Amino acid sequence: MKIRRKTRFVCVSDTHAYTPSEAGFKLPAGDVLIHAGDLTNHGSAAELRKTMSWIATADFEVKIIICGNHDITLDPDFYAEHGSSFHGHRLEDTQKCLEIVTQASPSIVYLRHQSALIRLTRPNGPNTIFKVFGSPYSQSPGTWAYGYESSNAGALWNSIPLDTDIIVTHTPPNSHCDSRVEGISVGCTALRGALSRVRPSLAVCGHVHESRGSERVRWYSSQASSSSTVDVREHRDPVILPPPGSRKQSLVDLTGKKAPKLDNNHFAGNNLPASVTHSFQSSRKALLLPSSGWPSEGLQGSKADQTTSSSLSSCPEERHTGNENGSCLRRRETCIVNAAIVATSWPHRGGKRFNAPIVVDLELPVWEEENGGTAPHA
Repeated sequence: MKIRRKTRFVCVSDTHAYTPSEAGFKLPAGDVLIHAGDLTNHGSAAELRKTMSWIATADFEVKIIICGNHDITLDPDFYAEHGSSFHGHRLEDTQKCLEIVTQASPSIVYLRHQSALIRLTRPNGPNTIFKVFGSPYSQSPGTWAYGYESSNAGALWNSIPLDTDIIVTHTPPNSHCDSRVEGISVGCTALRGALSRVRPSLAVCGHVHESRGSERVRWYSSQASSSSTVDVREHRDPVILPPPGSRKQSLVDLTGKKAPKLDNNHFAGNNLPASVTHSFQSSRKALLLPSSGWPSEGLQGSKADQTTSSSLSSCPEERHTGNENGSCLRRRETCIVNAAIVATSWPHRGGKRFNAPIVVDLELPVWEEENGGTAPHA
């Protein structure tokens, strides 16, 4: 059996150009930082430089980031059509804005509706490996970046590889961490369906500021499920977090130390082919895996760094048919986290308030060297 070790993820979203010092929160120590979008208010170069500066210097081995609907300059097609309509906003060079993000630090993995295989190698670190999918898309009232029609949502989210361990999206899934102040769920129903099929161990989102928090969802497959879809019943357990403004760490333990261990026994790193592990060089932290139909221009890393999702798949589509013996269906739980830092929405009645980051401890497989030995660990 693969050796597994605790890997600590520090999750934030919706910082909207605020730095930790300005928003009054501290970044806890961890192995991986995840930012689930809305890096800025309007995607300006100044806002991007400010945000990427604190992310680049944060003491994490890897930082995984996506955009959100406010990061308008990083959605070139949207910005070309609508950029001038944002009141008081100077038109920016979208290529320059993209370079601010992609060239900020080699520790940053910027995902645009695509996957990456992440290998942690820092001495005294967990030396674990996992597959992450990140996407900036969401739906919002008004005209914002990275929007999509509900009629296209199924195709959008069905592109998530089935062996994904961690999913990072700006939008939350419907009925999970997605309620506005009025109690209305505004998350994506198609994304919720995708989570029920993929069953990642962790799904990180933001977008709905008022629904910061986390839930553990247990998926139950229907025995009558047919070929390409999985009908599920679900059971949710809200994870109790400190209230906004609390100085206590917002910790979600999925390792079994402080709460029941996550009921999953399949990870992408369990069955990686030798060709994939060989393609990691000693200093490389991530292999980007461009999704079909998504432009590869400007993506971080060279073409040599990239491979196809199919070459990494340890959970083929034909096995994901409702059969409980299928590898993906051996994963039965997902922890969904809304990590919004800004706690209020416009017009911010009573003033803006801020949340603390959410910390998630997750057991992941240790990567193996080509010679069959396990990674070194101090």
